[in-house]
Amino acid sequence: MKILIDMNLPPRWIELFANAGLHAMHWSKVGPINASDREIMAWASANDYIVMTHDLDFSAILAATQGAKPSVVQIRGNDISPDVIGAKVLLSLRQVEAELNAGALISIDAKRTRLRILPLVRP
Repeated sequence: MKILIDMNLPPRWIELFANAGLHAMHWSKVGPINASDREIMAWASANDYIVMTHDLDFSAILAATQGAKPSVVQIRGNDISPDVIGAKVLLSLRQVEAELNAGALISIDAKRTRLRILPLVRP
């Protein structure tokens, strides 16, 4: 599992993932800091990364395009630091790893994790 951390999350997430044996990269090391969400999504899809973000626009892009990749992990809540929600994120990623590899949108907050399989289609 390779994780691309969006600009709205601190690079400190990389250390948390590395300590858990996961590969992660912050977008600031990949592309321009003012890149559009669509650019980030395209890069992640082409390079087989999962996007981790605090931004709801990524799920909107998946819904609008009915995209099957890349998977997106949305961190929700007031304090999104790895110190506060990191353990919950790691647990959730391990629980839904197969779904993330196949294409999924997960939303994680302190109380729960919600999973939706991609592509997102309206009933």
